[in-house]
Amino acid sequence: MTRYITISLDKRGVSCRAALLDDAAPRTCEAVWNALPQSGQAYHAKYARNEVYTLVRPFADPPVGRENPTITPIPGDVVYFGFEPWEIGNPAYGYDDDSEAHNAEGATDLAIFYGRNNLLINGDAGWVPGNVFATIVEGLDEMAAAAQDLWLRGVEGETLSFRRAD
Repeated sequence: MTRYITISLDKRGVSCRAALLDDAAPRTCEAVWNALPQSGQAYHAKYARNEVYTLVRPFADPPVGRENPTITPIPGDVVYFGFEPWEIGNPAYGYDDDSEAHNAEGATDLAIFYGRNNLLINGDAGWVPGNVFATIVEGLDEMAAAAQDLWLRGVEGETLSFRRAD
């Protein structure tokens, strides 16, 4: 039976529904499912292109490792990244001092991709593969419009939330 999550940009009042890819990423799906709900400051990617994400404290114990990885996510992909503290805390990335990016345990990045031509590369670290663990099945167009609004008008005060769906 397929499990679903709801992903929301709370301030903008926009949500989408995503199906977990339990067959392709079972460890990641289980870790995320068991950690829901998750919510945090929304960010729009600088490097990856058409990505909106949040950073939360690491929750996978043990770490899930790589499964169903990509460096070229497509529209509708929902992706998990696990970062060590040294990988994400660079001041050039622009995170506030109280951001999860500066957590001594590292950070978990939960991301959605809403457009084409994404490439997960970072000038400091090189390729940044992530685990595709879900695909958006409803509401992608609305999320894409809201994500574009984030890019144009800013993310301040916006949260990206992930929760179990009925």
